[in-house]
Amino acid sequence: MLLSGPTLRHVLAIGVDGVRFDLLGPEVTPVIWGFGRDGFLGPVPIDETTPTWSGPCWATIATGAGVDGHGITGNDLTGHRLAEHPDFVTVATRAGLPTLLAVSGWPPLAVTEDGGPLFAEAGRREFVAVSEVSLEAWDAADEATAVLAASILAENGPRLSFVYLGAVDITGHAVGAGAAYREAARAADERVGRLLAAVRSRPSFTQEAWTTVVVTDHGHLDQGGHGGREPEVATAWAAAAGPGIRPGGPAPVTRQDQVASLVLAALGDIGAS
Repeated sequence: MLLSGPTLRHVLAIGVDGVRFDLLGPEVTPVIWGFGRDGFLGPVPIDETTPTWSGPCWATIATGAGVDGHGITGNDLTGHRLAEHPDFVTVATRAGLPTLLAVSGWPPLAVTEDGGPLFAEAGRREFVAVSEVSLEAWDAADEATAVLAASILAENGPRLSFVYLGAVDITGHAVGAGAAYREAARAADERVGRLLAAVRSRPSFTQEAWTTVVVTDHGHLDQGGHGGREPEVATAWAAAAGPGIRPGGPAPVTRQDQVASLVLAALGDIGAS
């Protein structure tokens, strides 16, 4: 059920790269875990035809098309068919809605590098580059992205925002899915909490209808890395809360290609097209 009447609908979508589903819980990710209580949190198996790399997984999440549609099979997006399958931020932007894209660290999501950008159009585009190849630099980029996005959400409240955090995935690649990986996930969860707090701080919040969607693209092996079909790699997840998403109700997302339609339908103005 979507809200009717004068209430203005907003969507905050957050992508946290490379977080294993079995890592989620009240100790490491209490904010994301809370979506299971307030709305929905569940595993999302990656389709057998989709390589478990960030490029194809995020492309499917953002566009609602599979690999045979968007044409992305790796982390270099060159040769994509995104013109025929635009991402949800682009769709909302073209419909005249105020939109925000805030990306930490990974260029092809936001800029013209490695065949990007995946997200072609946005009312406001913010890309925080990583200053050096280190876990500390990636964490700093995630922090800067979260701070910037929180200020925009609190002050301007775009109708659709997508915020991407990448440090958890980089940590998994560097040191495996151990203590440092859990700490990176804990930091990402805290940043998700601050983004939600920024939304709730808006003076007009009680007159607005906000849907929040948080997703990951893939998991990691214990020793780090992905790209295969192991359960800990090929099990992604999605969390969502907002109008019409009832705890214990029908799962709004069971496949990665359903995320885009959920985001756009929650806006109301442009439906699921």
